[in-house]
Amino acid sequence: MASRTERILIIDSDEHARSELDRYLESKGFYVQGYSDVNAAQGLFDDHEPDVIFADLPPREIQRLSEKLENDDAFVPVVAYCKAAAAAEVISALRAGAEDFVLKPLVDKATVDDVLEKLFDRVRVNRLNQLYRQELEEANSDLRAGIAELRADQRAGRKVQLKMLPEHGQQLGSLAIDHMIKPSLYLSGDFLDYFRISRDQTLVYIADVSGHGASSAFVTVLLKNLTNRLQRNLRRGSSDDILYPDRFLERINSELLDTGLGKHVTVFVGIISEQEQTLKYAVGAHFPMPILSEAGGETMFLEGNGLPVGLFEHPQWEVYEMKLKAPFQLFLFSDGILEVIKAKSLAKKEARLLELVSGGRHTIASLSDALNLDEMSELPDDIAIVSVTDTVKTASPQQESTPAGSVESK
Repeated sequence: MASRTERILIIDSDEHARSELDRYLESKGFYVQGYSDVNAAQGLFDDHEPDVIFADLPPREIQRLSEKLENDDAFVPVVAYCKAAAAAEVISALRAGAEDFVLKPLVDKATVDDVLEKLFDRVRVNRLNQLYRQELEEANSDLRAGIAELRADQRAGRKVQLKMLPEHGQQLGSLAIDHMIKPSLYLSGDFLDYFRISRDQTLVYIADVSGHGASSAFVTVLLKNLTNRLQRNLRRGSSDDILYPDRFLERINSELLDTGLGKHVTVFVGIISEQEQTLKYAVGAHFPMPILSEAGGETMFLEGNGLPVGLFEHPQWEVYEMKLKAPFQLFLFSDGILEVIKAKSLAKKEARLLELVSGGRHTIASLSDALNLDEMSELPDDIAIVSVTDTVKTASPQQESTPAGSVESK
């Protein structure tokens, strides 16, 4: 008979019966060890637990043995190998924890084969489950460690992103500018910036990177780096791209294509001239469009459209120009703002946003309160808002004679 790997323990004070079962099991190829009592077999438990135990023990001892094996977190079935004159004795052994019962003397040896076949199937399944459980616990441990490391990296990345943003509540000439970013994850794919590009002009832009996570957040670093370089180039006189909204988008486009990240960006970029009271802007598929509110005039979405940035080799963008009537207020949003407005259609969401701004919600804080943004623990998308407020209280006669809100495409 070919040797098998299963180990079988026999606990029986009847040496003749123990030897008889031992010989039969060894003839089947099993590795067998026999002991007269549980104490004598204790060393085997400490060294290497058997796969199956045949035991001629009273129910109380079977129960103790079964409980010990359960405490060892291993499935080692106990087979009651006993004489029984009544069914009640068999039931008592099974209730005590025995998995099966084999009558002594061993007359029908095929019964042992049937019992072992069933038990070894269970043993194999149990040990496979234990192996899978152990592998799963190890994988979970590695996963938890990886998640903890990822969270630490994301927190560090979030700090970097926050440092890249402009200071809150800046006064740039006659323009008071503020912003808010609420990320849906640790890292945000939304980005914004505003700064003076001359004594008269202020540039403001808002961008929404496709997707979420680290790769999208990396693009925001690229945007900040690019705007810094363009400002340095202007000071050095090597390039004036930053003075033109369309060329600004072209530079972002080429930078994104060079990275090969497969990311694109929707962008609104505007340049406000205080002296001329104009807004020149270009749109890179950004949505929703900014909202302009002027004193004594209507509150409206700006007009304009254009291709997304970072998808095409040689795109072109129109430059729109409009006169501004002081004092005015301009709000820029990322599309995440529409996700939190409770309305059934996109048109109704836009109408609600316009209503909030025109209804006197003229600060980022008041808009946030109206939309309950601070109460939302999880956002469906990143939300970014920029507010630009002209602090001039009176308009010059020349400004008053200029039609407000007229848009010209350059």
